[in-house]
Amino acid sequence: MMDGTDDRGTLSVAVDAGGTFTDIVLVDRASGQRWQAKVSSTPDDRSRAFAEGIAQVLSIAGRSPAEVSHVLHGTTVATNVILEQKGAKAGLLTTAGLRHVLEIGRHDIPRHANLYAWQKPRRPIPPEHVREARERLAAGGAVVEALVEQDVRDAAAEFRRLGVEVVAVCFLHSYADPTHERRAGAILAEELPGIPITLSSEVLPVFREYERSMATALNAYVMPAVATYVRRIEDRLKAGGIAAPLLLMKSSGGVIRGEGAARQPVQTALSGPAAGVVGARALGLRAGHPKLITLDVGGTSADISLIDGEPRLTSEGKVGDWPLSLPMIDIHTIGAGGGSIARVSPEGALLVGPASAGAMPGPVAYGRGGVEPTLTDANLVLGRLPPSLLDGAITLDVDAAARAIETRIAKPLGMDLHAAARGIIAVADNAMAGAIRVVSVQRGHDPVDFALLPFGGAGPLQAGAIARLLGMRRILVPASPGVLSAEGLLAAPLRNEFSRTVMMRAPIADPAPLAAAFGALDAEAAAWLEAEAVPASAREIRWRAGMRYMHQGFELYVDWPGRAADDSGLDEAINRFHAEHERLYTFAQRDTPVEIVTLEVAALGTLPGPAAEAAPAAGPGAPSTHLPVHLETGLARVPVWRRDALGAGATVLGPAIIVQMDATTYLHPGDSAVMDAFGNLVVEVPAG
Repeated sequence: MMDGTDDRGTLSVAVDAGGTFTDIVLVDRASGQRWQAKVSSTPDDRSRAFAEGIAQVLSIAGRSPAEVSHVLHGTTVATNVILEQKGAKAGLLTTAGLRHVLEIGRHDIPRHANLYAWQKPRRPIPPEHVREARERLAAGGAVVEALVEQDVRDAAAEFRRLGVEVVAVCFLHSYADPTHERRAGAILAEELPGIPITLSSEVLPVFREYERSMATALNAYVMPAVATYVRRIEDRLKAGGIAAPLLLMKSSGGVIRGEGAARQPVQTALSGPAAGVVGARALGLRAGHPKLITLDVGGTSADISLIDGEPRLTSEGKVGDWPLSLPMIDIHTIGAGGGSIARVSPEGALLVGPASAGAMPGPVAYGRGGVEPTLTDANLVLGRLPPSLLDGAITLDVDAAARAIETRIAKPLGMDLHAAARGIIAVADNAMAGAIRVVSVQRGHDPVDFALLPFGGAGPLQAGAIARLLGMRRILVPASPGVLSAEGLLAAPLRNEFSRTVMMRAPIADPAPLAAAFGALDAEAAAWLEAEAVPASAREIRWRAGMRYMHQGFELYVDWPGRAADDSGLDEAINRFHAEHERLYTFAQRDTPVEIVTLEVAALGTLPGPAAEAAPAAGPGAPSTHLPVHLETGLARVPVWRRDALGAGATVLGPAIIVQMDATTYLHPGDSAVMDAFGNLVVEVPAG
């Protein structure tokens, strides 16, 4: 149950599965006591690392599986299927005349790919797997041509012949009336028993045929893989004696039950990165820092997002080469992580990423067969990273890392070893700083007004240099930076979104149709909260509207004031739209009619939050050891502090290394760090 008062107890376990490591946090929601574990990911069967990690953290805590009341999970299964283009063999049924909607797509060319020409990426469903049915709706939902059911049965026979594993249905204007799609889905289920069917009116009931078709196609494309994965981890939970419900993170920052994720798996496309942003927001609000830029650096990638009280949601996201117009936290991802491979191009340029050594073989220093130097190897060679990780569980080979950088980077570029290592780090840092500018400067925000919150295993290592590149003065390093995404799962609410395209132009003479549309979505949201058994005191429903100036081709979403679609609410929403347009684009056309394009209602159910743990007061601390570090000014012996030996109020001056089980923090010369009451390190970066 949602309130966590059943017989299972008050333990919640959160599992964040990354490309290199799987992070696990166990928390007693009553006392706030936490335990954590980190295990290597198992790419051949990710559910194995999931189960091993939970067993390990329960063993560390000395608690039993029967005490677990919630299991929360952030997964990259859907993401990886899309990025690697290894999805199911899917079929698409669409309205007659729209067979090539996916192939035609949009006519814009991504200029970063090629200035003059571009070859469109392969679609998740090829044209030969697309079939048509005669039916037609007008944009307002009126039936122009009734559904020809025999066409659906003929398409089913063709899909059977092609051996498709899942079928998507996307009819023209079905967002206005889903009746034809639902009937076609019923016929397909009858004709193709055992084959999953997904409808666009359930996945994304909004206008723009290409984006809606793509979202539905991607949902079908990843459905078998995600459904199989959910079934595996539920089986492993049952085998491990855990009867608690499984909740998976959505791209929009909430969680849904496993069966919901299996039906609409595309909702989890940015599951893991979203969990980190949710955790960062909760941490920032608790620590008094509501304005944050998050920097999640793992083994393969860096995920960046901006939080101004709330994370920014977007409906214009992409996963790989494909647009995904579902509500998701605005996260910008680049291929720069601890395992990113450094190489010299044929033209003699030093490049870092996006190729990664991943979990296997990993960086050269891991001793698992890696031969190409990585960002981790560069940090190790400079001394910023100590020669062991995970409290000694992994011993790093400094000499092997040095040989790889010397052979593959330093000699080809005519540099010494340490200059080459600094070059590798500088290239990666500049790439991450550029990604931060995308979510800040390009969205009308100055990074100087925000604190940088680095997390992931490699984030705190890189944060000091990146802050300097952007002129940022404050860094907030979480108490457990390596497992913040798992912590975010514990802070996430149950969440689902309901949307509908309405196409109304203001001023609206009669607000009744607008109120009726919002009311219908609100009722759907309330029914979903009821079905999820969310207590009335834990429920919240929020309204948003996508708006644009007449003749514009894109919308801006603004929060609707309250839950009343009357004249005053509409006027305030339009004023918010003008203000947001001016903030982003420096102008507002207040004399131009505004169109209300799409309505969105979010349903949220708050899970019982764990009690906050206060950090103990600082004692007479001292460095645990000193290590040689190659600074810009030369070799120096730098103090190494254990994070768990620092208490609230403790101060550490850079240069220094702060080590803990899940991450390493590097303080540059001139940095000063103070531990706050919640165990976060607040790092002040000198100006200039």
